Amino acid sequence: MVKLILMRHGQSVWNLYNLFTGWVDIPLSSQGVEEALTNGRRIKDEPIDIIFTSTLIRAQMTAMLALTEHHSGKVPVILHPGEGKLEEWAHIHSAAAQAQTIPVIRAWELNERMYGELQGVNKQELAEKYGAEQVQIWRRSFDVPPPHGESLEMTAARSIPYFEKQILPCLEQGQNVFVVAHGNSLRSIIMKLDGLTPQEVVRLELATGLPVIYNYENGSFTKQT
Repeated sequence: MVKLILMRHGQSVWNLYNLFTGWVDIPLSSQGVEEALTNGRRIKDEPIDIIFTSTLIRAQMTAMLALTEHHSGKVPVILHPGEGKLEEWAHIHSAAAQAQTIPVIRAWELNERMYGELQGVNKQELAEKYGAEQVQIWRRSFDVPPPHGESLEMTAARSIPYFEKQILPCLEQGQNVFVVAHGNSLRSIIMKLDGLTPQEVVRLELATGLPVIYNYENGSFTKQT
């Protein structure tokens, strides 16, 4: 049996300011840092062999901070495939040092929904302008995108295939996987794992920083309680 750990990033600065963030690359707030550390302690005894994050800094910060609490003491190392000198010059020449690392793979397919013209806009101000019902549709409907942005359905169209092609094979090979991403990309993956309908997934709440753990065995996922 192997483990799949899913974690939404900790609170970002724009979460704190109540702004739509999407693909804007905003770091964690001080509360987000604490959430990453606290929830890192929640998973400190769970085995982790490989880490996947989005390309956005709030997810990467969360992964790095959570791993500082891990019982293994291993060091997460961000891989840079196809990035020239970043890949070529980052070779580890000590087998002992290599053995004490955990590879980190970044993927844009795990990024948050792109919120289009809402990015950087205050959610309350937007509700006052367009009405709370319209803002809720933009935020939580399955197939209605915000202006020039992505719907949850569109996000799922990139995050689920990535999960199936890149993450699932790691689990099938017996690797324990830690995925740190975003509310909507993780909702998409959980929709697949739990067999949720579009109506059910839009009601799914994922707290910042809180891990969701699955056991994977014989091709089946079971949520750990």
